[in-house]
Amino acid sequence: MTDLNVTRYRFTLLRAGEFRLDGGSMFGLIPRVMWQKQVAVDDRGRVSVQHNCLLLERLDDVPGAPSAPKLIQIEVGTGNKLDEKSRDIFALGQRSIIDALHEIDCRPQDIRLVTATHLHFDHAGGLTRLCEPGEAPDWTGQASSFGASRGGHGVKLTFPNAVHIAQRREWLDALENKSVMTRTYFPDHLLPIEPVLKLIDGPPPFEPGFVPGKLDMPRASQESREIEIAPGLFAFRIPGHTWGQQGFRFVAADGRTIVFVPDVLPTAAHVGQAYSLSYDVEPYTSSVSRHWLLREATDRKWTLILDHEHGHPVFTVKENGKGWFDLEKA
Repeated sequence: MTDLNVTRYRFTLLRAGEFRLDGGSMFGLIPRVMWQKQVAVDDRGRVSVQHNCLLLERLDDVPGAPSAPKLIQIEVGTGNKLDEKSRDIFALGQRSIIDALHEIDCRPQDIRLVTATHLHFDHAGGLTRLCEPGEAPDWTGQASSFGASRGGHGVKLTFPNAVHIAQRREWLDALENKSVMTRTYFPDHLLPIEPVLKLIDGPPPFEPGFVPGKLDMPRASQESREIEIAPGLFAFRIPGHTWGQQGFRFVAADGRTIVFVPDVLPTAAHVGQAYSLSYDVEPYTSSVSRHWLLREATDRKWTLILDHEHGHPVFTVKENGKGWFDLEKA
């Protein structure tokens, strides 16, 4: 039975564009002979992934909070600012979060809160967009590129009326480019949002300096590690891919508890404990995080939405009788 005091959200899955990532990098130390049974590769060794994003519409009134956001955007994809050489590396088309919103008749300017799991280009690049003809830029500076330097360009905030929320640890690491990748945090999707940015300080699942075992659960409760960023919408840190990476939990219109999952479990093919990305700052930490996330999802009957799953991205979790977990399409 749904708690009548819980703020509920109608969610819409937005596909902000297919792209491709190197298969070896996506599966880390897992041999290709194993992972290629589950996913196909193109002639350049790349696997297809998706920019999965969520639009939330609050269904319930919030007494005492008349300014609570009605529309919330979680994840925004790569956006439209990369040059053609960079787009070719990732087989990126022209589709962006703006196209996905237009298809459901939602204007970006009507969204009042925006957040992302982390600030890599393929999750937060869409926070800003190229200027339309005749528009004055909100910010001018170095253009993002995976090739040679492109010099400068002007960009606009994609969501001009929204508060933007990020974990403080993620923001500071992004500004200092603390990543195993030389390029993924770009100034043209970070610096323009600074005037409208609100930082939160979610506690990590394990205390600093403690090295957990692979099957250890966080000693602090799930609830104590969450921060309510809007009525009924909670953010919590899931480190490993980045130190400040976060997931999001809310209750849907039908009473299900939904958790939007970041790159600790980017696709259904990554459900195994050792299936950490080469892009992760701490692959072992990702492995530990994947275990406690799946354990919580099983015990709490969460429905998970995966951020990069190319096919059906909505799953429930069950124990498989072999000491681990399986995903079932929901």
